[in-house]
Amino acid sequence: MSGQHNLRSGLGQVRGLGSAKEGAAHWWAQRLTAIALVPLVFWFVASLAGLWGASHGEVVAWMRGPVAPVMLIALLVAGLHHLQLGMQVVIEDYVHSEAAKWTLVIAIKLGAALAALIGTIAVLRVAFGT
Repeated sequence: MSGQHNLRSGLGQVRGLGSAKEGAAHWWAQRLTAIALVPLVFWFVASLAGLWGASHGEVVAWMRGPVAPVMLIALLVAGLHHLQLGMQVVIEDYVHSEAAKWTLVIAIKLGAALAALIGTIAVLRVAFGT
């Protein structure tokens, strides 16, 4: 900003501008997915403990219940979204080539989305018996 005087404070300059705004949303998304994962992971671990020694048919019957598919899909989506958010931060912090940085970020986002789609389809196929 050569030759121009900016009378706004540092906070005023950051609020609502580009990467600062995006960074805040990214930070909140990471926290929200982490909070969502706590009960989902506890539910999943408790479910696995309850299914210990169960037959294939019993596990399939459990997955066809009204709660398990919804919770499994929520776990998949929240976990993979949290993963890609965290990986994006690592890539942005430690990869210095802009081309490599954006290639990796896009690859991580597409990979997480593809894994969520495949996992969701798998859960639904078992849940609906197709």
